[in-house]
Amino acid sequence: MSDVQDVLAIDAEAIRSTASEGFGITGTGFVPKSFARLLTEKLATARLLFGDDVDLASGSVLRKVLELAALEDARLWAAVGSVYDDGYVVSARGAALSRLGEDLGIARPHEPARGHVTLKLKAKLPAGRDRLTLTRGARLSTAGGHHVALDETVVLTAAAPERTPAVVAFHPGPSHNLSPAAPNQKIDRFNRADAALMELEAAEQEAGEELVDIVHTEPLTGGELQWPDARYRALLLRAPRSLWTVAAVEQAVALVAGVRQVQVFDGRGGLDITQSIYGNFNFIERLFNAERDLGNPYYFSVLVAPTPAAIWEGPDGLKAAVETALDDLRPIGIYAAVERAEEVGVSVDAKLVVRGLPLPTGSRDAVNASPAARELRMRLYARLRAYVDQLAVGEPVRSSEVVWAIMNEPGIADVRDVHLVRHPAEVSSLDLSVTPTGSSLQRLGCGENVELQSSEIPAFVDMDDPRPFEIV
Repeated sequence: MSDVQDVLAIDAEAIRSTASEGFGITGTGFVPKSFARLLTEKLATARLLFGDDVDLASGSVLRKVLELAALEDARLWAAVGSVYDDGYVVSARGAALSRLGEDLGIARPHEPARGHVTLKLKAKLPAGRDRLTLTRGARLSTAGGHHVALDETVVLTAAAPERTPAVVAFHPGPSHNLSPAAPNQKIDRFNRADAALMELEAAEQEAGEELVDIVHTEPLTGGELQWPDARYRALLLRAPRSLWTVAAVEQAVALVAGVRQVQVFDGRGGLDITQSIYGNFNFIERLFNAERDLGNPYYFSVLVAPTPAAIWEGPDGLKAAVETALDDLRPIGIYAAVERAEEVGVSVDAKLVVRGLPLPTGSRDAVNASPAARELRMRLYARLRAYVDQLAVGEPVRSSEVVWAIMNEPGIADVRDVHLVRHPAEVSSLDLSVTPTGSSLQRLGCGENVELQSSEIPAFVDMDDPRPFEIV
C-alpha cells in the first residue's frame, strides 16, 4: 500500500471512529467543527498513525502541536461557516445582509434622528383650563420644512410650566440630524395642520395669543444609523420576488414614512367573509361576490395603520403618499382604495411593588410624585408601547402580556390590580339612553383583554396625569 493510500485509510478510520460525518454543508445548513471536535480527531489520527502508546499527555510536545493545529483549523471552519451563512438572508449579518438586500433592490433603511426640545408656557392658560396636553406624535417643524414629532405626551400646568420631552424625526436618515445652529434647521414651530394639536389651537384662540414656546438647543442625532439586522432581515424575507402581488403592495406601503402596519384585501380575489350575506344563503342560489364589471375600474383595499406622528389628509398627507407609492405597482385599470385603520387607545392602570430602586422616603403621594417615580413610569411606558406597537390589526391587547412587560422592568417586585383602559369605550358598552358626561373611557375588569374589531389597531396612551401607575 502506498503512502497516499495509508493516509487515506487512516483518515477514513479517524472519521469513522470520531463520528464526524455530520459537519460541513448539511441539509440544515453549514455546521462548523468546534475546537474540541477537531482536537479529538487529531488525537485519534495520531494514535492510529503512531500507535496507542504515543505520548499525548497535556504536557507532551506532540499534544501541543496538535492543539495549535486544531485551533487554526477551528478558525478556518468558523470563517468558512461565516462565508456560507452570509450567502443567505436568513443567516447573513452586517454588511453581507446589506449586500443581499441591495441585490433585491431594497437598501437597508435608516433610523429616524432623535433628541430633545424644551416646551415652555409663556402665557397664562385661559380661564377654565388648568393644564395643556400635547400628545405623543404631535408634529413640530422647522423653517426649512423638516418634520419632527413628540415622542412622549407632555402636560404643561401653572405648577409645571416647562418640560423637556423626547422628539423623533418623521422622515428617517441623516438629513434630519437637525442642528439649531444650521440654517433653517431649528425646531421652532408647531405644524398647524396636525389634528393632534387641536387642544393647543383651542386654548390659544381662547387666550388670544400663542401659549407655548419651543426651545431647541441640542442637535438631533442617530439619523445616520441603519436598521438592525433582525428588523432588516424580516423586511427582506417578506420581500416579493415578483412585481404585482399582495406582498409587493404591502412592502411598498410599509416603507412609506408614517406607516405603522398595512394589510391588503381583495374582495373579488377570494371569499369575503365580512359581507353581511356571508353564511346566510344557499350556495346553489347565490355567489359570494358579483362578477366584475369590465366597464368599471377594479379596486382592492389597502388598510393602513399610521404612526402617531402621521397626518392622514392633505396633499402632503399619508394617504396621498401611499397612493403615490402604489402608482408604479398597480396595473392599468386597477386602483387602490386606501383606508385608515381605526385606532383604539389603550392605557394601563395598576399598582406597583418596587424593590431596589432609589425612591425617596415619605408619604405615598410624595413617593409617587418624585422624579425617580416618574422616570420609572417613563421606562414602563416604553416597554408597554413596544408591546402594543407590534400588535397586528385586530389583535387584542392581552392583560397577561402587559403584566409580563411590566415585570421585566428591573426593580419591579410585583404588579397588582392590573386594569386595561380603552379609549374610547366600545359602542356596545355605552349607555345611549342618557346624555353622555365626562370621559368615554372604559376601564375593563382585572385581567380582561381589550378586544378589537378586524379594522381596529391598538395605540398605547402614555397618560401621566392622572397617574396610571401607583407605587404602593
